[in-house]
Amino acid sequence: MGNCIICGTSVDGEICESHEEDAVFEFRGTTPSQLTPGRYYRGTVDGYADFGVFIDIGDHVTGLLHRSELDKRLESLDWEPGDEVFVQVLDVRDNGNVDLGWSIRQREREFRGHLVETADDEFLPEEADEADDEVDETDETDAGPSASDTNADAGPSASADDAGPSDDSSPSTGGTETVAAESGSVAAETTTVSTSATDDAADAEPEAEPALKRTTIDAIENQVGSVVRLEGEITGVRQTSGPTVFELRDETATVECAAFEEAGVRAYPDVDVEDVVALEGEIERHHGDLQVETETLEILEDEARETVVDRLESAIEREARPADVAPLADHDAVAAVEDEIGDAATAIRRAIMEARPVVVRHAATADGYVAGAAIERAALPLIREKHTREDAEYHYFERRPLEGRVYDMDAATDDVTSMLEARDRHDEQLPLVVLVGTGSTVESADGYELLSLYGAEALVIDDSRADEEIVDAVSAAVAPSLSGVDVTDLTSTALAANVAAHVNDDVRDDLEHLPAVSYWENAPEAYLELATEAGYDETDISERREAVALEAFYQSYKDKRELVADLLFDGNADLAAHVSEQFRDKLETELETARENRSVQEVDGLTVTVLDTDAFTHRYDFPTTILLLDALHRREREESAATLGIGEDELHVRTTEAIDVRALGNAIAERVPNGGVHVVGGQDGHVEFLPGERDAVHEAALEALGETLA
Repeated sequence: MGNCIICGTSVDGEICESHEEDAVFEFRGTTPSQLTPGRYYRGTVDGYADFGVFIDIGDHVTGLLHRSELDKRLESLDWEPGDEVFVQVLDVRDNGNVDLGWSIRQREREFRGHLVETADDEFLPEEADEADDEVDETDETDAGPSASDTNADAGPSASADDAGPSDDSSPSTGGTETVAAESGSVAAETTTVSTSATDDAADAEPEAEPALKRTTIDAIENQVGSVVRLEGEITGVRQTSGPTVFELRDETATVECAAFEEAGVRAYPDVDVEDVVALEGEIERHHGDLQVETETLEILEDEARETVVDRLESAIEREARPADVAPLADHDAVAAVEDEIGDAATAIRRAIMEARPVVVRHAATADGYVAGAAIERAALPLIREKHTREDAEYHYFERRPLEGRVYDMDAATDDVTSMLEARDRHDEQLPLVVLVGTGSTVESADGYELLSLYGAEALVIDDSRADEEIVDAVSAAVAPSLSGVDVTDLTSTALAANVAAHVNDDVRDDLEHLPAVSYWENAPEAYLELATEAGYDETDISERREAVALEAFYQSYKDKRELVADLLFDGNADLAAHVSEQFRDKLETELETARENRSVQEVDGLTVTVLDTDAFTHRYDFPTTILLLDALHRREREESAATLGIGEDELHVRTTEAIDVRALGNAIAERVPNGGVHVVGGQDGHVEFLPGERDAVHEAALEALGETLA
């Protein structure tokens, strides 16, 4: 028993449970499992990633401080590799990953105590140092006298000088020479050396070591401790406080290769991303990950380079493209874009194989989140398979929800800024940007052009009525409306789930219920049957849709990867039921308020429900204006041909029959030429205008609706 170093309470150790968070610990263990969640630790910055900062806790464990845990933007941190920082261990996962939290205290004196934590116990720093000294002394005693001590005891060594001058003219005896040496009064033993053998050895050229035979990255797991030769392309370089870490890709997988010049100094400075190299090194495990300790690294040129490039290209092309396209279910809108589905799946698979990050930008709606999660479900296992580092799934895949149906300059600038920082700081390759449920109209063209100026690739998967101009702006466009088919019974999830099934056929069964989840009503029977076969009844489907819709609203800029996965894939019916109940309560409350404050107007014999969304909605509370208008229209459509939501500077319309919002916007603009009227999001978008012309736009919209729907 001891006493708490802070409050003096009797404890089994050095600190009581209630004061653990007041002390900072120095970790001297060797595995993540020896850390204590909840405690604060001193660490050093190892490096940055898009999603956070890697922190070394002691000499053997690295954890991730995710950007969501920071109290400021990741870009605002002024930490450099090797800087001392203080973090909290939030969780140690079964796979050894360590989740870290932000510590508002970033100086040791701001803590009330300092302790050393080892694999078995905790000590005061001076006690731990004394224990280390005792171990060192014991090691020296056990080791016995050193080689130099032994030689000293033996007296002067027998050297060439002690032997006296040699007599090269003396005759040889039987091809041997006898050399005698004396040390004091003790004669050394006579040593007989073969003169002819010595001469032959001196004349012989040293034998060249046989060249290593090339191996592949997928074969090195069973070669830990062996020196191997790898050939491939450098896909990333990052400088740590110790070695330089090169990421090498061959035709089978990707591995990290550490090269050491001196602490914090760039090794092989001439080697950069996209160089084709031959590398030799020893296979080791570093923090549980396979890693190559680089011994030589050579840039390949000319024919040698072309051989490797051809090998990589043929392997990628062979593996990336699906053998055939087999939709999840019979659906005309999906059948119309089978070739495009194959192209999109190929682009995603290729990016993963080339070690390029995949960034999914999806609408911040239930449909957008489910569609993005479908692609995530398919991509993550492939990323884990192709990369040896444990955190690869966070490093090479990211979902970034996007407000609205347009990939505008604001979103594109954000993506370009992030990718350029990653390239400059970590030598990462440029990403593949996948737009889901958004980005298929001309309003997104400027965003795509900005990406293309930097050589970044983009593809779009969208159920909206798309514009032809987008086809040339992206590498693949999965947009059935461009084929002239009816898309009124289509969702982005139905498209994205089909793409995901061809990205990774192993997860096809996991995806079968997702299309049904994305429909608020009138889901195609084929998708309902798929969901039933997968074990999801009507209640399961609706609860998951409502739960995701609610969670999509809160912190809409975050992917909420684990939470969304729990709702959609892990069979957590209790969680889905609990969240969906909140969804229904909140939506019903706002819906009743909206119905009490709506107005009903007659236009050319048509009934239109009008809601002032500025005056009679809680604009910053759930539900969103879009979700509320959708629900209101479903309630009112038996009596109203259209529902019009008009705010300070935006107008949204819902109609029983499909309407071209772009045409509606043009009609309003003709009536209110000074209203700054324009359409955002194409035929399925909304109308924006100047606040000062709100009343005129309102009247013009009613007139245009009457003409359009009459």
